Amino acid sequence: MNDLVHSGYAIPQRDRLIVTLGVIAGGAILLAFAHGLASGAVARSSIRNLWLALHLAAVVPALPLGAYVLVRRKGDALHRALGKLWAVLMLVAAVSSFGLRGMTGSFSAIHLLSVLVLVMIPRGILLARQHRIEAHRRVMSLTYLGLSVAALFTLLPGRLLGTWLFS
Repeated sequence: MNDLVHSGYAIPQRDRLIVTLGVIAGGAILLAFAHGLASGAVARSSIRNLWLALHLAAVVPALPLGAYVLVRRKGDALHRALGKLWAVLMLVAAVSSFGLRGMTGSFSAIHLLSVLVLVMIPRGILLARQHRIEAHRRVMSLTYLGLSVAALFTLLPGRLLGTWLFS
């Protein structure tokens, strides 16, 4: 059996792998932030940029919250409430990313993930309202995967968090 049973709910192996990636990304981002604070890199960076602050304020809680929503029991009022909060955080993260232009001053390929989020979150909500639960689960799992991958890309050298991590 490839599913883990948690509180009577079977967590698909796919979701366990996605959550593991998200936990690694979230931990690495926290490590980068802590290292950046200790080294003074955060103080020297563009953290005062409103778009960046808004983006980080949405992304940082979205990583653990999304993981929790994926692994906990589904369908109850708490799942719906936390899912709505996660959806709002994801939409804020996507919209705020368009204020971030990187070193070149233009959009990058990672902004395509933001466009995808702006499509996938409303689609996932619509699927849930239509009671197409398996399709809803797939859309939200893949959206969380996109968040995790994007978070890992921010740790590359030359990116802000990568600079904080490796400074």
